[in-house]
Amino acid sequence: MVTFFKNPQYDFIGKRKIAYGISLFFILLGIISIIAHGGLKYGVDFTGGNLVQIKLEKPYDVGKLRGILLNDAKLKSVEIQTFGNPSTFLLKYKENYDADKLAKLIENKIGQKVMVERNETVGPRVGKELQVKALEALLIGLFLMLIYIWIRFDFTFGVGSIIALFHDVFITIGILSLLNREFTIQIIAALLTIVGYSINDSIVVSDKIREELKKYSQGVSIKKLIGIFNSSINATLSRTIITSLTTLIVLIAILLFAGPVIFDFALALTIGVIVGTYSSIFVVAALVVEWRTRKARKAQIAKS
Repeated sequence: MVTFFKNPQYDFIGKRKIAYGISLFFILLGIISIIAHGGLKYGVDFTGGNLVQIKLEKPYDVGKLRGILLNDAKLKSVEIQTFGNPSTFLLKYKENYDADKLAKLIENKIGQKVMVERNETVGPRVGKELQVKALEALLIGLFLMLIYIWIRFDFTFGVGSIIALFHDVFITIGILSLLNREFTIQIIAALLTIVGYSINDSIVVSDKIREELKKYSQGVSIKKLIGIFNSSINATLSRTIITSLTTLIVLIAILLFAGPVIFDFALALTIGVIVGTYSSIFVVAALVVEWRTRKARKAQIAKS
């Protein structure tokens, strides 16, 4: 097995207060950014707007089409997707721009016939319903994760993992807000993917901790507990870093070469993988140790 670290013995748990400070900094930065921007910047899917499907005589470059819509049609932002074949495009934009007029503009610019095959308006009410559904999907996913980890490990690991997931999702949202990116259905899909990715790392670390704790049937001291958690994180460190790096290599390739259609999706995943790797190492186990340490101290005070 390939390893990046030979017999690592880093004191991750001992540095948990520093980790809490870093997490708090990014969470506050995200909150400030969201307030400064007047809330999240929602895309057409959530705010309402126009959905126009156009068909060209022959395939055309998406980047050039985007340039026409932004520079010539003066649309502030537009989502473009190929639809079925490379000559059919689905356009989403907020402005009240007539579809036939837009098709005529594109036709004049590219020198080929452009037909409007579909023209729909998404109302704010539908957008609001999508916001609620997206939030429900995220919360249900987190709740089911809590139940699963509670059954497989124990309640403290479940709570620690869910707090870490909230941590990962919120920091990702905060950084996207800081970068002034639009929140679309793609971003929601990315956030749900991040939840699955982060919980996988947390389960690997938690499983190793459980395996080590089974060796001590009589219970352990606080100092020993911290040692067990540290050794478990160190034992899975190479696996965590290798998994994250290989995932990031793919995501960076998408960011550089896949174009603007899935750029935001890949960007959200890239941020989430980095934050999720950090939380798997510094947050989940640290929260469980904090909980158990305080519980042990209360028990000692009660006895004395």
